[in-house]
Amino acid sequence: MIVYKLNTLLIKETFTYKMVKTYAGAFTALITPFDEKFQIDYVGFKKNIEFQIEEGISGIVAMGTTGESATVTHEEHSEIIARAVKFSNKKCVVIGGTGSNSTEEAIMETAKAQKNGVDAVLLVDCYYNKPSSLELRNEYYGVLADEFPRLDIIPYVIPSRTGTVLSPEDLALLHEDHKNIVAVKEATGDLERMRKTRCLLGMDFNIISGDDFITFDMMTDSRIKSCGVISVVSNIVPRAVSTLCKSILNDDIEIARKLNDQLKPLFGLVGVRTTDKIKLPNGNYVEIEYKFPNPVPIKTMMNGLGMLAGPCKRPLGKMTKSGVEIIRNALKTIWQKNPEFLAPIEKFYGIDVEERLKKDKYWEKLGYSNI
Repeated sequence: MIVYKLNTLLIKETFTYKMVKTYAGAFTALITPFDEKFQIDYVGFKKNIEFQIEEGISGIVAMGTTGESATVTHEEHSEIIARAVKFSNKKCVVIGGTGSNSTEEAIMETAKAQKNGVDAVLLVDCYYNKPSSLELRNEYYGVLADEFPRLDIIPYVIPSRTGTVLSPEDLALLHEDHKNIVAVKEATGDLERMRKTRCLLGMDFNIISGDDFITFDMMTDSRIKSCGVISVVSNIVPRAVSTLCKSILNDDIEIARKLNDQLKPLFGLVGVRTTDKIKLPNGNYVEIEYKFPNPVPIKTMMNGLGMLAGPCKRPLGKMTKSGVEIIRNALKTIWQKNPEFLAPIEKFYGIDVEERLKKDKYWEKLGYSNI
């Protein structure tokens, strides 16, 4: 039996849910580190994976939204997933993001991922061309499940990015015909939808949270019983997020509730909004709201702390200065109240968290100056 110690709390690793245990717990949606010329930093990628494994993560997801799958080349996409399998060395579960708005493209990427040894693939609902739920069932998920019958498949439902959504009813029909569709990543924020999913698919199907901030609610709701999370924040605090999930899986709800409350300053930063004044060509100043989506905030955090992240690939870029300060202040709060969450970064990456949080030089270049 493995025992974890975090914040003086002991957590036993014994799962009781009637779900696919392979996909229970915390899974990190890995960032992809780039250098200043937007070339992939595979040395940094390897080190980040080793950090995740050392901190007890259940698994990793390569080439999800957080990994900037939309802006790498096809060759890079396949290679990143292959390296994730190699670097993890069977020490954790590896899920490859191989979804697309083209079924043929998804087949191509999934074939490569299967050949390279992933445990499962994550298939996002088809974005931009916005097929109906029926078309998603018949022309996308069903086709891939038939094409790869020995590979576990996890649909990824995130309508805020795709403009379409696989219905719980069509998901239930897919699972009935294709037992290799073993779980769903839920990023709708709709608890009633998730309750319907559980009702329709039963307790042998995994519902995985796709949003850090709602994971506790999804896992503790008796009509949802999520098995864990594919987390963005766990790029920097893998042990804390992993312990949160394992606590709930072991019915240690009060321990998990405390951890969830302590982690809230970070959970609120997966996406960041700012209101800034800008000067128009006519000389007038106006206030404008900017929204910075994942992975811009998490990479800002990692770069500020001294982890290996590098820039986002264009058209993603930087945050405003006010956005960077929101990030920095939240990290200061975590460091003041729960330094044990960030302490592993110091040892593994050889940095001084307190120094980096205090000194402006680590943060001033992380935001745009032309605003």
